[in-house]
Amino acid sequence: MGGAFSLGRIFGIQFRIHYSWFIIFVLITFSLSWQYFPYAYPGWSAPVYWLTGIATSLLFFTSVVAHELAHSLVGRANGIPVRSITLFIFGGVAHMTREATRHGAEFRMALAGPLASLAIGGLFFLLYLMLQGISEPAAALAFWLAQINVVLALFNLIPGFPLDGGRIFRSLLWRFSGNYQRATRIAVEVGRGVGYLFVAGGIVLMFLYPGRWFNGLWLAFIGLFLSYVATASYRQAQWQAALQGIRVADVMATTCPAVSPDMTISRVVQDYIFISGHRCFLVAADGELKGILTLRNIKSVDRKNWDNTSVGDVMTHSERLKVAQPDEEVLSVLEQMEEYGISQMPVVSEGRITGLLDRDDVLRLLYTRSRLGI
Repeated sequence: MGGAFSLGRIFGIQFRIHYSWFIIFVLITFSLSWQYFPYAYPGWSAPVYWLTGIATSLLFFTSVVAHELAHSLVGRANGIPVRSITLFIFGGVAHMTREATRHGAEFRMALAGPLASLAIGGLFFLLYLMLQGISEPAAALAFWLAQINVVLALFNLIPGFPLDGGRIFRSLLWRFSGNYQRATRIAVEVGRGVGYLFVAGGIVLMFLYPGRWFNGLWLAFIGLFLSYVATASYRQAQWQAALQGIRVADVMATTCPAVSPDMTISRVVQDYIFISGHRCFLVAADGELKGILTLRNIKSVDRKNWDNTSVGDVMTHSERLKVAQPDEEVLSVLEQMEEYGISQMPVVSEGRITGLLDRDDVLRLLYTRSRLGI
């Protein structure tokens, strides 16, 4: 997911926050500090409302991370590598390098998150019982977190793909039909239906209860998001099926221009871009990869300085590059490209350049195969 930054690792899994997360964090904090706690617990001072609201919001998102971490750890135990967990405006998502290959693995992985949320909700409820009579703000914090974690678990169990309930539903369809693609198609259609119901419910809420227009708008927005993600998930499943077994070496371009780091930008533009329309160049010296030059690199230089600026001055150096191996699966490399927001990846074997994988080339392959019905 582009626009996210890393905060470190949890159990070896990269933890990332998307910039959109700050929007929902602020909204929840304001809602708790200005509305929920003042209404439910009058008499506190303003600093107590705000401190309790901030602490509650942070612990809520910690619970979301724990929910996704449960998915990730169970997935990893079932042989599904997990690259990262990202918090964003709609909660959290675990980035798996591939989908489950067995219905049982998907069932266990999908169920792990809601079970974790129910367990966390139970722990906060016990904490609430212990804190009653000791600290009202702390008890209020624990009670809200107990409720919201149960709600989170129940919401995720709705059988709308790609929610956890939708994945559980797909795993059961897969189990009894034996057909992964058919199970995915049915689960996605149900997921779209759930999304449309959320949109309809949000619209009804806005018109029947004008005072809750924001809740209705938010519900409709979630429904649109679920419908979009369900469609995107089905498209991804189709791509995965089409790319199954295809290696990087089968798709990479072996005729990608390699330029010297000493070549000027002006010469690259005149000798390669104007003539052949190439958009990306490997930078090499004596067959060894030194970096990569893209149109973005070139456009960062004022045109009047092209004659005295070398490729080596503006290229992305090899130390900062993500590289692929010829025997890697194309799908896995595409997922890495998506995560890091890049469109090309050099292919290197034993330290030497063997080609370049371009996302557009892979998409053209998928389009051609879909036109042929394969």
